[in-house]
Amino acid sequence: MNASPYTEVDAYGTSGAGPVWVESLGGPLIVVPVSALTAWHGATETGLVGGDATAPDDYDRACAVGGLAGVIPVGQGGAQALVLADEPATTCYLPEHRAFLRWFAARSAAGLRAAAEAALADPATSWEECGTWVSDGTGVLMDSVEAGAGLDSEAPGGGMPEQAPVPLPAGRWRVRATHTGPGGENQAGLVQLLPAEG
Repeated sequence: MNASPYTEVDAYGTSGAGPVWVESLGGPLIVVPVSALTAWHGATETGLVGGDATAPDDYDRACAVGGLAGVIPVGQGGAQALVLADEPATTCYLPEHRAFLRWFAARSAAGLRAAAEAALADPATSWEECGTWVSDGTGVLMDSVEAGAGLDSEAPGGGMPEQAPVPLPAGRWRVRATHTGPGGENQAGLVQLLPAEG
């Protein structure tokens, strides 16, 4: 059995210079537990978007999530994936806040991060409740169009699929989301995970 590249508790890549940003090809980003990666099939030739079938594939189900975020099942084993819905914004994971930072508009990553930090610290921030996500541990932030089993394979156009580790202990997480600074210079989206009661 090969070691998973997602067992390290490091969301900052190998250089340590900052968070790893993941960009989508146009659909939602998703967080899939490492244990369920091979059960996520992404867009297939038999799906509604990528094919001519009448039954939705995993990518179709991710695209159907309404609101700012939501949870969908992965495979048949009871695993769940967290869908970062609303719009396909470039996103990174901030492990110290257990939050996903989504880049809607900003001149710099520093400005975006400052807007996010301010929203996270402000008790008046308005949050949308997005359900409960049950995860058995570390996940992978990725484009929902990709198949989990293909993350280590070069894409047809060249390059590897974008992805970032999401170090997270196993647990039940209350998912909440917000948009910061609408109309301002730094517009961030946040999807935060908080321990769920019960």
